[in-house]
Formats: sequence, structure tokens, C-alpha cells
Amino acid sequence: MTQSRIVLYYKFAPIKDPEAVKLWQQALCRELGLLGRIIISEHGINGTVGGELSAVKKYVKQTRSYTPFRGTEFKWSEGEADQFPRLSVKVRPELVAFGVPEQVKVNAEGVVGGGEHLKPEQVHELVEAKQSEGIEVTFFDGRNAMEAQIGRFKNAVVPETETTRDFITELDSGKYDHLKDQPVVTYCTGGIRCEVLSALMKDRGFEEVYQLDGGIVRYGETYQDSGYWEGELYVFDGRMNTRFSGDAKTLGECVNCAAATSRFHNCADRGCSTLQLYCEDCSHIPASTRCAGCTARVKAEPEHPNQGHLGKKRRRLTSA
Repeated sequence: MTQSRIVLYYKFAPIKDPEAVKLWQQALCRELGLLGRIIISEHGINGTVGGELSAVKKYVKQTRSYTPFRGTEFKWSEGEADQFPRLSVKVRPELVAFGVPEQVKVNAEGVVGGGEHLKPEQVHELVEAKQSEGIEVTFFDGRNAMEAQIGRFKNAVVPETETTRDFITELDSGKYDHLKDQPVVTYCTGGIRCEVLSALMKDRGFEEVYQLDGGIVRYGETYQDSGYWEGELYVFDGRMNTRFSGDAKTLGECVNCAAATSRFHNCADRGCSTLQLYCEDCSHIPASTRCAGCTARVKAEPEHPNQGHLGKKRRRLTSA
């Protein structure tokens, strides 16, 4: 039986010709039969790819052979290429779309001015040391708020963000200014968003900022569900979520009936990509799995009895 794996990785390093790197990565993945998503910018590379184990190993070796990507850390997980719809390799202004590429500075060592990296064990040491001094360490979620619905660090601050760009508004709003002289540990799925977020926070006057090295993925590998993490991890492939152990709590609630669930489902309306949590029972009811925005739109649509066949067809499509 053929073994398959998925690798998650990123590397911040100056790239002189992102388009050339894009073409190389496209050709490499196609040659090896890998699928997934790769983003390249002048700041480096960020990717998640999957396929046969032997092919993924070759991909890792060849990617690391490129001087700027030397030393890239790859996080391995169970999974197959078919958990991705296709291969997507794109050039973007940023590896993570905060919307402020001019504020991100990168050198051969990575992001300039970011928070201090802490391995999972060092996070525990920090919390214990600060507690002995009567100081509380704040965990700051660097993901979109939707992701935190099914898993987060205990008592973490979860900013009101729908997209990564919202972090700039959140940081500049003043609502977190009370943390500027407090120890803050930023965290995200694999660590890449916190590389930038921690630098943006320090640039805005946060004095003691750390980032969880390797992200939630590395922390979960180290402590499973016996540390400060609670719940499940949202992931960006066909799995949608993953557990670190059988002891994982279910933190999410169905938007219809409040039953415990970690299952995200797309809005019932075609063309809407909104994801919401539904329990198994409610997920089978199309009318119940329409997001609030689409529900309000449908209710606001006037009925036009003389609209004819075209109007009826449109209503059927939007309520599918």
C-alpha cells in the first residue's frame, strides 16, 4: 500500500525573482505528482503540498537545495494529495496577506524585528516563571476568529478578524493597548502568521512579544492535549480539522442548535464561501446551513409574480 503525506512549511528570505521560483516550483510539483498550495513573494515561500511519501521526500530535498530556502523546516502530517483540489502556485506581494507589504522587512535570517521564538517547552517555562512573579502571560491568537471557534489556548485573546487584513485595524484600535507592557505569546497554525504579526505588534509599541515556534502544530506534537491548548485545530485542506489526541475537547457549537461540534460546512447558497459550524443533524437541512448574510438577502428579495421563468430559476439557485 502506497504511503502518502502532507507537508506544511514556510521560509522568510529575500527572493530576487519570485516569478522564476514560481515556474520552478510548478515544474517540480508536477514532475512529482504533488498537489497543494504554494505562495511566493519577495519575502520568501509558504506552502502546503501532499502526495506519495517518496515524492514528498524528493520535493523537500530539492526545495532545500535552493540557497534562500536552505534550512527550511517542514512539518509532516498524515494525508493525501487528493485532499487538495489542484496544484496552485502563485506570486503575491506578501506571504501572509496583512495588507502592509511595505511594513515587513526580511533578511537572510527571516523577518526583521519579530518576536522572540519560544519552543513549546519554553512557553511553559515562561508562563511558570511569570506566574511566580505574579504576572500573567497572555496568549494572542494570530488566526482568523473562525478558526479559534474549535480550538485555542486557554484564556487566549481572539481578535475580531474575518481576514488577516483585519489585524491591522484591530491592533490600531487601541483595544489591546493594556497589553503593551505585558508578556504576550502570539500563536497560529504553523507559525508563519506570527512571524509577521509579532513584528507588527512590536512596531506598534508592544514591548514583550514572543511567538510560538512551529505554531500550534509543533505544540500539539509536543503536549497533545495535556498543556495549555484546548480543542481541535482548523487546517486548510480537505480534513478541515484535526485532533492531537483522543482527549481533545469539542469547543465548537452548532450555529442552529448549539450542540457540540467541530464540523465546518459551506453556506448552502452556491457561490458563498462562508464556513459555519453545524452538528451532524443540522448539516443535513439545506435551509439551516445558509449563512446569516445569505438568509437576510433571500428574505429581502421581493417576490415578482410576473418575473417569469428567469426569476423562478434565480430563486431556485439561491436557495439550493
